[in-house]
Amino acid sequence: MTVTPPATSRAAQILSRPIALNGLTVPNRIVMAPMTRMFSPGGVPGEDVRSYYARRAAAGVGLIVTEGTYVGHDSAGNSGRVPRFHGEEQLAGWAKVAEDVHAAGGTIVPQLWHIGMVREQGQNPFPDAPAMGPSGLVTAGAEATGKAMTQQDLDDVIGAFARAAADAERIGFDGVEIHGAHGYLLDQFLWEGTNRRTDAYGGDPVARAKFSAEIVAAVRAAVSPEFPVIFRYSQWKQQDYTARLAETPEELEAILTPLAAAGVDVFHASTRRYWLPEFDGSDLNLAGWTKKLTGKPVITVGSVGLDGDFTGAFQGQGSPVKGIDNLLDRMESDEFDMVAVGRALLQDPDWAAKVLADRFEDLKPYDAAALKTLS
Repeated sequence: MTVTPPATSRAAQILSRPIALNGLTVPNRIVMAPMTRMFSPGGVPGEDVRSYYARRAAAGVGLIVTEGTYVGHDSAGNSGRVPRFHGEEQLAGWAKVAEDVHAAGGTIVPQLWHIGMVREQGQNPFPDAPAMGPSGLVTAGAEATGKAMTQQDLDDVIGAFARAAADAERIGFDGVEIHGAHGYLLDQFLWEGTNRRTDAYGGDPVARAKFSAEIVAAVRAAVSPEFPVIFRYSQWKQQDYTARLAETPEELEAILTPLAAAGVDVFHASTRRYWLPEFDGSDLNLAGWTKKLTGKPVITVGSVGLDGDFTGAFQGQGSPVKGIDNLLDRMESDEFDMVAVGRALLQDPDWAAKVLADRFEDLKPYDAAALKTLS
């Protein structure tokens, strides 16, 4: 008697494929998106943070990108509950996080972060450190409220990112992600709305990308050649959801090319809704254009797996029904290589396992209350 094996679901066929990111092999195409959680008093990730990440790795997430972690620069961040990626106690905590994720079968990279002009609410552990950015502007059209960075400031921040990357490799992480999105420091340089400099770091898109490219190059030089370097960027900003770095593919190529040349192995193209086309005349989203323009592996992200009630708020924006068929279609056509899942993974730590097993009916609908706990 011949026994027919159970059919592998389409989701499993597409998402379960391993992928090489420089010298790292990730077991599947599912990424946990970086999400600020603020459960690390004194900047130290504790046992609850370890369990939080390890649980999702055990449930099938192939690559975890941690929440943003402050690099070792006094102006990098002002919350006492956001984790830091510098200091003996902080790095010891992160080493345990990486160890637990590996034991659960996953891979993990820290997201290295400098908030620049954006000030988070909460007690500032460095009250004397000024907010700083390319031109001291929080957003386009605002008055300068912070310090325009000097060359020494730029060099200090570049060094802080390089040290953090070297520390990440030393304590057992699988790569690093550089946070260049959402209106924070690197993005403030990339966006002409906040970059009004007249020196080599301001002006056209290539000049505005210079600071980020120098950070990438310093990180690349500080780690092993096979150690993956990921760069996350976005068009939108927390201060302005309609903001755009590039209005055309040509402008986007001008920004991305020096970053790729400096040593980016993977781009993480952050959008709020992954199904929206980025430029007129093409259905490609931002990740798709990034792959087309750079040839690098790319991670897409933006409301993946959220239930209909949530995405229903996006009226007139082509919101798909609950499910990921649209996403799978795009991955099958090689528009992008990996998919990052955010809020859906906060609500349901077993999201990856359920999707890979074709158990969509068991997925928990997103509830904003999930943001209030670390589980």
